[in-house]
Amino acid sequence: MSTTTDSTMPQETRRKIEFRTVLQRFGTLAIFLVLVIVATFWSDSFLSRGNILNVLRQVASSAGIMSVGMLFVILTRGIDLSVGSIMALGSVLTGYFIAMSGFGPVATIALVLAAGAVCGMVTGGFIAYLKLPSFVMSLAMMAMARGLALIISEGRPIPLNDAGAAFSRFGSGFLFGIPQPVILMFIVFIIGGIVLNFTRFGRIITAIGSNEEAVRLSGIAVPRYILAVYVISGMLAAVAGIISSSRTGVGSAQVGVAAELNVIAAVVIGGASLMGGKGGVINTLLGALVMGIIANIMNLAGVPGYHQQVYMGLIIVVAMLLQYSTGQLKR
Repeated sequence: MSTTTDSTMPQETRRKIEFRTVLQRFGTLAIFLVLVIVATFWSDSFLSRGNILNVLRQVASSAGIMSVGMLFVILTRGIDLSVGSIMALGSVLTGYFIAMSGFGPVATIALVLAAGAVCGMVTGGFIAYLKLPSFVMSLAMMAMARGLALIISEGRPIPLNDAGAAFSRFGSGFLFGIPQPVILMFIVFIIGGIVLNFTRFGRIITAIGSNEEAVRLSGIAVPRYILAVYVISGMLAAVAGIISSSRTGVGSAQVGVAAELNVIAAVVIGGASLMGGKGGVINTLLGALVMGIIANIMNLAGVPGYHQQVYMGLIIVVAMLLQYSTGQLKR
């Protein structure tokens, strides 16, 4: 009897490990496919070309682009709560530079990206070199960036007017039948995937999240890499602000409210571990699309906006439970 038990136990263990590995690798894809099927039966208009493009456009201008930067931060075992506020600052600065300062599109984009990079540099500098908790420091930047956006805009939307026609054309324009912001989002994800999987930088930030002390002892300047991921996150949040202004035709300090919730949810649903060291770009894209589909289903079902925030919070809890059940939160 004991011989039979000893011989079968390794097989059972292997099956459990294989199932867990499959769930970790393809769980996000399974959730995505299930949601698509549910949404298809829920509404006949879900798979219409207009609705699909609308979902992609919403993802591109909200969680999509920012989730790449958040993934890099989470891989290092950090968190960035300031992305929604930096998005608002980027939106306001776009309106300010275009409509009130007379800068051209290229100069405006460069200045807004620089502003996002500075915000990320301040956050990352305190975290990397002064060892402040990422939660606390990014929370402080969230308040400061939103405050700056309100001060610059005086609490009012800044219309882009005719001077911002190029931005408006980008936000509402199509290329090969695909909205241009969506194309930009896919480009960001492709670049993020290349950086994460095929460069030294990507390997190091993943290693930092897995074992920061080992990376430090190998002679690598860990603070530089931690600073870099927050700069990237700030710049991509500023890009989201530019896209928001190009879509709406105004720079507004009210955009990006609670956006960090959706961004973190997209990354976590994509299988990234909040304990650092685990996560991928493709699954993060699927996570962002899952968030977009859920929001679309709730809109098609007529769920009020305030209720949607409650459901989004519950989704994060479920995603965390799935991570724990597959061992991704265990060290």
